Amino acid sequence: MLDDVEAVVLVGGKGTRLRPLTLSAPKPMLPTAGVPFLAHLLSRIRAAGVRRVVLGTSYLAETFEEHFGDGGKLGLDLTYVVETEPLGTGGGIANVAEYLTTDDVLIFNGDVLCGTDLGAVVETHRRTAADVTLHLVRVQDPRAYGCVPTDPDGRVTAFLEKTEDPPTDQINAGCYVFKRSVIDSIPRGRVVSVERETFPELLESGARVSGHVDNAYWRDMGTPGDLVHGSADLVRGVAPSAALPGPTGESIVMEGATVAPDAFVFGGSTIGRGVTIGAGAKIESSMIFDGAVIAPGAIVEESVVGAGARIEEAAHIRDTVIGDRAVVGAHCELKGGARVWPDVVLPPHGVRFSADV
Repeated sequence: MLDDVEAVVLVGGKGTRLRPLTLSAPKPMLPTAGVPFLAHLLSRIRAAGVRRVVLGTSYLAETFEEHFGDGGKLGLDLTYVVETEPLGTGGGIANVAEYLTTDDVLIFNGDVLCGTDLGAVVETHRRTAADVTLHLVRVQDPRAYGCVPTDPDGRVTAFLEKTEDPPTDQINAGCYVFKRSVIDSIPRGRVVSVERETFPELLESGARVSGHVDNAYWRDMGTPGDLVHGSADLVRGVAPSAALPGPTGESIVMEGATVAPDAFVFGGSTIGRGVTIGAGAKIESSMIFDGAVIAPGAIVEESVVGAGARIEEAAHIRDTVIGDRAVVGAHCELKGGARVWPDVVLPPHGVRFSADV
């Protein structure tokens, strides 16, 4: 149990890659498998035995405290610290330093879905007497990420930028353990990147930077595709969480939703509160936010349908984001990363991708 460790979750980003979803809510507050994404991370922190969490907020900061309050319902003690201007990962950590009281502090990027054993990460940190320990995860294709090689003793040897020929499959998973003394050494009041400034300076000074390497479930939830797949993994039980509002399976249907008996809802889909799914509609691996309407015969695949939006009869969307209250007219077809902004109305037959109609 990690009752002698506090946690910091950095949730200040604007989530621009997820627009238009993040025009009305910060990325960590987007409904994911039926609850705000942050609830899943907080449940993992609580399950590891941590009791006190400091949230570093900035964009739409008030929404976090409005939803989670003091954390009592989660079994946590939550403190909120607002960045008046973006400070980067390191600057965000330094900005909350005065609210921390323990010698070892877990730090999380607030947009990562991860199944690692947090107790094991802290154990590695303490066993190796590290100044900082990074959770490193192995990925099949590390070319899309910066790489973090380690020596046979588990010591981090470098922080490498993206390359077509990476020397290791280990990448930074966005979870760290910091000694309090390292947090206190980060410059205050300016933008600081831990990846480009703090960590390289620690290596140069001879500090011990350890890597805890595993093959745990991991996904950066920064793009619509990752958000959809991460939510589906939570619903199906592939990704661990103690915050699901229902049992794992092919779908989670929230209270007040109406699903026609002959509609197909599967693939880890989430149907929000007050949603209506019409006869013969097909919802596969998708997120349907509260109050949306999916008309009879419509098909929604690997997509996000915003709150109060409407997908009209026989429309077909795939790999698409529909903003809040937008309307996709009957027989429209959208796919391939299309995004419709809030309140936009596409007329019937207004958009088609297929060449044969």
